Amino acid sequence: MSLETRKWSKVLTDLGYECFYFAGESEWPEERSYVVPEAHFDHPGIRALHQDLFDDYRRTRETSGAVQAYKIILKWHLYRFVEQFDLDLLIAENALSLPMHIPLGLALTEFIAETGTPTIGHHHDFAWERPRFKVSAASDYQMGAFPPVLPAIHHVVINSYAARQLALRTGVSATVIPNVMDFDQPPPRPDDFTRQLRPALGIAPDEYFILQPTRVVPRKRIELAIELVRRLDLPCTLVISHASGDEGTAYATYLRELADLLGVRVLFAADRFGYERGQTPDGLPVFSLADAYLAADLVTYPSTVEGFGNAFLEAIYYRRPIVMSTYEIFRRDIHPLGFEVIGFDQFITDETVSKAREILRNPERANAMTEKNFQLGRRYYSFRVLKDRLQVVLHQMGLA
Repeated sequence: MSLETRKWSKVLTDLGYECFYFAGESEWPEERSYVVPEAHFDHPGIRALHQDLFDDYRRTRETSGAVQAYKIILKWHLYRFVEQFDLDLLIAENALSLPMHIPLGLALTEFIAETGTPTIGHHHDFAWERPRFKVSAASDYQMGAFPPVLPAIHHVVINSYAARQLALRTGVSATVIPNVMDFDQPPPRPDDFTRQLRPALGIAPDEYFILQPTRVVPRKRIELAIELVRRLDLPCTLVISHASGDEGTAYATYLRELADLLGVRVLFAADRFGYERGQTPDGLPVFSLADAYLAADLVTYPSTVEGFGNAFLEAIYYRRPIVMSTYEIFRRDIHPLGFEVIGFDQFITDETVSKAREILRNPERANAMTEKNFQLGRRYYSFRVLKDRLQVVLHQMGLA
């Protein structure tokens, strides 16, 4: 979401708007940021609340009181934020859709209801799409604020299925704005720093670098990427560029054990990648995600569920062939546009393995595939698409 926030901010700034940021922690300029530690979903008190709310169907009186206390604090800060920067519009990035932070969602909902501040609810995921939110002592909160139904809120979703589900479940309509990349600005070419990546990770010149550019969570089905690498019967290293995130470490442990069992070299390399280049505390180079794509020979993306699929879009942008699950949103919204991928459904087949091996061994075939995909991405998922659709939304809200 932070990546999409950057893209929206860039486009809005280009349109002449000024952007300011309310968050639990911020990488934005200090003079444009309003930081409230309690607004972070990983704040100790908020994390404890979340665990209590999603482990049973009943909550304690103390938990309800804590929710209300945090809500009051956050709503007070929202009033200060809007007044301090004299804001005309709020954009809630998933804060009103996925209930990772119940008090913040409630605070936003009450603030919007009390002030009528025009708001875009930018929804990436909904609770009904995530099994871990099925057991809930927060159903009343979810019904009221995730998402809220208020006249001041214009809902934006990232795929057509989410728009239909939102209408069925709440009766409100939504605008579909897919995730985008700046296809009109071609990706950088590999430089000397990029060329350090393979030796820094111990990948030999005659090995294939297979990139899994996702968090280590079960719905990413990374075990299928490990299986693919094993069945390719080629010298390969699978590199996982992200950490586990907010869903624990049990899945990562399982993947390590599976890789050992199958004899596949898998690098859990989240500490070596960042949004931008840098250094570890030990002085080792930290590579950007762009470096990872530019150095990779093949991208794996075997997710079972995705709201849109940023890893797919990034692979297209960096002109890398991709082996991926044809998850529902891909089948509905993306594949009909003509993108060429090595796709599979529930499991890796012999055909999947054969096509992946062919692409690795035939760079010309890979180049033709990736160039076609890049041009389609430029047509359907560029910043120009985001700009046009945002202007329509802003015009409908009387802000353009």
